[in-house]
Amino acid sequence: MACRITELVLDCHDPDRLAEFWCAVLGYEIIGPEPDGLALGPPGARFGEGPPTLILARTEHPRPGKLPLHLDVSPAGTDQDTELARLLALGARPKDVGQDDSESWEVLQDPEGNEFCLLRKDVGAA
Repeated sequence: MACRITELVLDCHDPDRLAEFWCAVLGYEIIGPEPDGLALGPPGARFGEGPPTLILARTEHPRPGKLPLHLDVSPAGTDQDTELARLLALGARPKDVGQDDSESWEVLQDPEGNEFCLLRKDVGAA
């Protein structure tokens, strides 16, 4: 038997604000309150089943920027340019971490400054 990742926890100042952003990015919904924040997951998600839930944990001292662990997202059913435009419209911002434009991914930050990457791969393509 092995463990599986069931939750990813992101410290933040305003869980409600980030929930709106990450639910729109991932197609998730708020699936429940947490003692200090909110749990997000796919519609109809149950704890421990399917993809990991995202816990937005309220803290007065979130650590924005490069985290030891960050999220990578991939376009689903569309191309990277279209998805990049959608993420920017939702409130993501480009982040310069020293890219030289040869990378196949885009480095972004969420509304609280947490870095994440948009990969090129379309996970909805055959």
